[in-house]
Amino acid sequence: MIDKPLAFRMRPEKIEEVLGQEKIKAFLNNLLENRALVSMIFYGPPGTGKTTLAQAFANSFDAYSVKLNAVLDNKSRMEAAFQEAIRFNPAIVIIDEIHRLDKGKQDLLLPHLENGDFYLIGCTTANPLISLNPAIRSRTRLLESMPLSKEDILTGLERALESKKGLSGQREFDKDGLEHLAAMSSGDLRFAYNQLEAIALSFSKSHRITLEDVRSVAIAPNYLTDKDEDEHYDTVSALQKSIRGSDVDAAVYYLAKLLKGGDLEGLIRRLLVTAYEDVGLANPQAVDRCYHACLVAREVGMPEAMIPLSFSVCDLALSPKSKASYQAVQEASALIDEKPTRVRSYLRLKTYGTPKEEQYDYSDPEVWSHLVYLPEGMEGLELFHGWGNGKYERALMEQREKLRALKKATSIKEAKRIAIESKKK
Repeated sequence: MIDKPLAFRMRPEKIEEVLGQEKIKAFLNNLLENRALVSMIFYGPPGTGKTTLAQAFANSFDAYSVKLNAVLDNKSRMEAAFQEAIRFNPAIVIIDEIHRLDKGKQDLLLPHLENGDFYLIGCTTANPLISLNPAIRSRTRLLESMPLSKEDILTGLERALESKKGLSGQREFDKDGLEHLAAMSSGDLRFAYNQLEAIALSFSKSHRITLEDVRSVAIAPNYLTDKDEDEHYDTVSALQKSIRGSDVDAAVYYLAKLLKGGDLEGLIRRLLVTAYEDVGLANPQAVDRCYHACLVAREVGMPEAMIPLSFSVCDLALSPKSKASYQAVQEASALIDEKPTRVRSYLRLKTYGTPKEEQYDYSDPEVWSHLVYLPEGMEGLELFHGWGNGKYERALMEQREKLRALKKATSIKEAKRIAIESKKK
């Protein structure tokens, strides 16, 4: 009979066996001491022990528990599990990937939570403040599961080597090999166990496994950048902020981390937004170069896509910055939300009923710059505030000042008169 995976065999059965998560364990131990139960959501990165902690708590409380998966289990399976839990007191229902509950499954769950039929422990890698139904969130205590420290991972690996549930002392590892494995796991104990088992099975029982052996077998480090997880979005955020802050080294680092995660399309979208939002008019040529670099990246695919993308990230990070165009449209959007406005009659597409002398003249460009274009009551409004960080933007700012100095009119007839007078001067 083939053994189950090492990570499964090493899963703790009681709270005291769980590594790390001291804050959550302190709260759970208080519940145990007071013989009290509340519904909870454990959220945090993968491999930090959320589901394990939920099951270990249920075992320590000596409560009946049933485990479900929001993706794999259908409505009929969930309803059967809920009815089963109702027959026991106390009962805990553990739902993995709870952020993926669709509306139908949520509708099944909510009445049971409201009636106190059982207690819920949901587990999710997503931020519950964003991903969870407010009705579920308001009925649960949110507890964040943190990545394990390197020391916690190392302790887990050493336990697995000696435990009868693990490798039963049949494999020997050099300390620096285990430390390397702990470091590359990025706080994910499940990842570390899977790697330990793969390495152990690659050598005979009599062979003492060295650091070089670990490096020769272990796959790439766990980068924690799955595009469905919070760490991915945090890394995207760090990339944009590094470019904005002109830290080219940090920007290239986060680029490489995102490329390891494999979400090329998501990365390209963020780079294009960053180029227009943060560099913008200070260096429009760099914005154009970013667009073309992204086209090339799509065309060549991975892994070569990293070459044009790194070119663009370095270009954007070291470019002068201007958010003037982005800030202008943001401010305009806020004004539109405040009150409705109407377009002036001479700017409308259809001018029925408007006298001919007050209709927009498409053939007289000298009149155009003497017209007021903003709605009534908003004359003189300034939304664009140039930063002046690049030659191109400074030229635009100078041009803008010249245009603003021109005399303006709120009628076509008056604008034509002003244009004629200006030509005479």
